[in-house]
Amino acid sequence: MQEEFDVNGAPDPNFWSYEIGRGNNGWGNNELQYYTDRPENVVVENGMLKITARQELFLGASYTSARIITKGKLEQKYGRIEARIKLPLGKGLWPAFWMLGSNFDTVGWPQCGEIDIMEYLGNQPTKILGTVHGPGYSGGEAVSKYYTLPNSRFDTDFHIFGIEWGENYINYYVDDVLYNQITPADVNGEWVFNQPFYIILNMAVGGNLPGPPNGETSFPQTMLVDYIRIYE
Repeated sequence: MQEEFDVNGAPDPNFWSYEIGRGNNGWGNNELQYYTDRPENVVVENGMLKITARQELFLGASYTSARIITKGKLEQKYGRIEARIKLPLGKGLWPAFWMLGSNFDTVGWPQCGEIDIMEYLGNQPTKILGTVHGPGYSGGEAVSKYYTLPNSRFDTDFHIFGIEWGENYINYYVDDVLYNQITPADVNGEWVFNQPFYIILNMAVGGNLPGPPNGETSFPQTMLVDYIRIYE
């Protein structure tokens, strides 16, 4: 599967749906944004998906952004899953490329499992985080590792974030550097990653991990996604 984002306009409805609103308790993380489906927040232009966080009063929130998902449309079990992304800059920005188990609606989180291929905090432009969450190892107990980019920054150029995922392992990559492997022996609970997952792309503003924006955070800020590719 390849999603090259080569048709201008809204994201391809064959792949993507929108999650709208403020979620429950800021999507469970005290986030500050309201997610919309407006082109001001999410659009495909010039071969890129653009998810843009804006500082504006909108339906009770002080910021807007977008969160799009492939649930029920593209769900994948195992393989290499990667995206080429250029990230924003500024405290309080929290973009991510991640996955949830397709059984989310029936078993809930964290039993469904969560694979965070890339999370990024906008005030740490040389670091990203790769993580799994599951029953017994979620939230602050998640199994996680930072990767620090040598001699460059994630906000100044595109980088490729990926996993190679099989029955008993998830390998984490930045560009072609393998920086972590997570196996059933590494998790403090049931291994819930032998089932299909769907993809999520979003940019949160504020929340538990980054904290709120500060006076040095300029808006709008955009996460640019060149492509997502899946190899069996």
